[in-house]
Amino acid sequence: MTAALRTKRVAILVTDGFEQVELTEPRKALERAGAETHIVSPSRDTVRGWNNKKWGKQFTVDRALGDVNPYDYDALLLPGGVMNPDRLRMDRAAVGFIRHFVENHKPIAAICHGPWTLIEARAVSGRTLTSWPSLKTDIQNAGGNWVDQEVVVDRGMITSRRPEDIPRFNTVMIDEFRKDGIELRETGRKIA
Repeated sequence: MTAALRTKRVAILVTDGFEQVELTEPRKALERAGAETHIVSPSRDTVRGWNNKKWGKQFTVDRALGDVNPYDYDALLLPGGVMNPDRLRMDRAAVGFIRHFVENHKPIAAICHGPWTLIEARAVSGRTLTSWPSLKTDIQNAGGNWVDQEVVVDRGMITSRRPEDIPRFNTVMIDEFRKDGIELRETGRKIA
């Protein structure tokens, strides 16, 4: 374990149907870097991942969404999967939780279909980001600039396309989560 993130608390917002590897691998990387992570969910007990083309493992929910204060967290991770962000973007409390991170200039990392929730939280207008290719039009219609790149960073928002991008996504996420709010308000940049 390194100490890069030892004072940071990261919320991982999910519900059933998240792409399992998009939670497990970034979470391991964050914890190896010293961060404290919590699975936060509208569900109170467990959530179930999606593993490629079938249901995956169940994971214990560390904090129920209705019981958490977003001010207790320094950063947010939004795994993808199709079902997970589609359900979260219809949940007013989940969207409000995400909105807190946007309004307070806290870093957010979203992968694959995760940016669907960012669209619902009105967080993509004027930003450059990437995602699973099918979200391109949704992002553009919400005022964002979609690019097909492994990882993109724009003012503290880290986005990536797919599970194959996770190694680079993790590296960039940890680097961005280490920064403070002032650095995150700088103009966006793309990471090739």
